[in-house]
Amino acid sequence: MEYRQASADFDRFILDVRDIAGLETTNQAYTMVQAVLQTFRRRLDVPDALLFANVLPPVLRAMFVADWDLEEPQMPFAGRFAMTREVQSLRPDHNLSPDTAIADVAAALRRNVDEATLDRVLARLPAGATDFWRA
Repeated sequence: MEYRQASADFDRFILDVRDIAGLETTNQAYTMVQAVLQTFRRRLDVPDALLFANVLPPVLRAMFVADWDLEEPQMPFAGRFAMTREVQSLRPDHNLSPDTAIADVAAALRRNVDEATLDRVLARLPAGATDFWRA
């Protein structure tokens, strides 16, 4: 059933992101979500990333694993400011992610997934994962 509803669920999520972040378009929201997911992914090894991906709805799951460079070195979790700058560095000429980008995507994600399951998975991931997804 989750695959039958994938488009509608993603549309609802991306509209939540747009509205929470105060962006004008869903294209802007998409770029922000992609950047937040990539920033988080860089801090996980493959098994942990797949554990997290399984919590995501189908379209977000696909975004999370798309174009993954498995040779890229894993990065440590850093402060919110530094990770936000990393989010804003993806396609900087087209990225309008606000300084609240990570928290905004986290808030929308929490509206659109089972929070208890998300929190259980985050607790199993490296230190910093839970704070990353704090809205």
